[in-house]
Amino acid sequence: MEILGQPGFAVLQGLITGVLTGGIYALIALGIVIINKASGVFNFAHGYMMLLGALIFWTFFQNQELAPVVAFALSGALLAILSTGIRYPATWTRGGRVAFIAVAWAVIGFILLQTDNLALRAIVGTALGAALMGLLIERLTIRPLIGQPLFTTVMMTLAVGEVLLGLTQVTWGSVDRSLPIFATVNALGLPQAYPPLRIRNVLGGTVVIKTELLIAFGIAVAAFIGFVLFFRYTRLGLSMRATAENADLAQAVGLRVRAVLAVAWAIAGALAALAATLHGSSTALSITMPGLALRVFPAVLLGGLESIGGAFVGGLVIGIAEKLGTVYFGSDVGEQLIPFVVLMIVLIVRPSGLFGEERIERV
Repeated sequence: MEILGQPGFAVLQGLITGVLTGGIYALIALGIVIINKASGVFNFAHGYMMLLGALIFWTFFQNQELAPVVAFALSGALLAILSTGIRYPATWTRGGRVAFIAVAWAVIGFILLQTDNLALRAIVGTALGAALMGLLIERLTIRPLIGQPLFTTVMMTLAVGEVLLGLTQVTWGSVDRSLPIFATVNALGLPQAYPPLRIRNVLGGTVVIKTELLIAFGIAVAAFIGFVLFFRYTRLGLSMRATAENADLAQAVGLRVRAVLAVAWAIAGALAALAATLHGSSTALSITMPGLALRVFPAVLLGGLESIGGAFVGGLVIGIAEKLGTVYFGSDVGEQLIPFVVLMIVLIVRPSGLFGEERIERV
């Protein structure tokens, strides 16, 4: 069987790989959508946040002795920042608030010091570091621009991205790094290291599915579902939804809008680190990773700038389109051209995206 001159099994290979890769793209798109929903800003620094988050994970994963100490310090800094935005019960004294923060810090430190699982230490440390990164970006660069023109804030995200890129180059250099977190028994506690799945005699060829890509897809989907449940059914998630819908009205009914925005940036930082780590596990950690987020922007616009479900659909569509483009035209065309051809079509046919809302302003 051949399709447009290509063997059918090659097309099937592209479809399967595209779906698995699209799951990671959907997670990247979700981080971008969260910031847009919370503050109306298209975050061009997301790719650089991904690079920094993945390198933080690599550092924890490679340095067994350093991991718990640094993660413990990061947890203290994160709790110190969050403590300024937590709404404590009115009956709590200042001493009670300090005791609450101290106990939370002690619990995190106990987990980090007691566990022998290096991957768990790396996950906890990276989550703390990436969330802290998001909080600092919001506090130092985005919050001072509240009330300024939107274009000013967008330009600030571009500047933040370049600063993060320079920081990663100064600290880690520009050499590609492998991240074989799914290749060993100790990484995930699996009973054995699984080889790539091979489906033979499919349309006259062999379809190869990378095990690490399959695992990464499963984790990405689980994280996506977890966030959707958090966003819909938790009190903080409902506060984020209210703020995203109308920040002024949310503040009028007593919601702490600035704290909600800070949490949104922290979550976006954690999602960026997770997506970059999953992608790096099947390829490598490269200084070109911010370009990956640029290729995912079409997925965000395809699904709709404010649609969480649209981010998932858009990620899958772009992943499939990219891999099929690679099958027919080569990797350069598939990765560098096809996503933006899709973007142009979307902007022409439906600028608001498949699931986006068309806002009509009446004068």
